[in-house]
Amino acid sequence: MFGQDLGMPHTRAMREGLFELRLKASEGIARVFYCTMAGKKIMMLHQVIKKKEKTPPRELATARRRMKEVKNAHTQRT
Repeated sequence: MFGQDLGMPHTRAMREGLFELRLKASEGIARVFYCTMAGKKIMMLHQVIKKKEKTPPRELATARRRMKEVKNAHTQRT
C-alpha cells in the first residue's frame, strides 16, 4: 500500500543505509534490520524479538556487520 515510502511508525532509518522495520504482534515486538541494494532490491540482514524498550547494541552491531558484508560482496561481483 505504501511502497518504498513506508515511514514512521512502521520503519525507521538507523543511519549509514541501515533501516529498521518495526513490527508488533500479540507475541511481542520484533525488529527486522535491512538495507537497500542496487536494482531496487531489499536485503533483510537480521531480526530480533525485543524484550526491552531499547534495541540491544549487540543486535544493531550484527546488522551493521552483515550490511557491510553484503554490500562488499555485491561490489566485488559487479
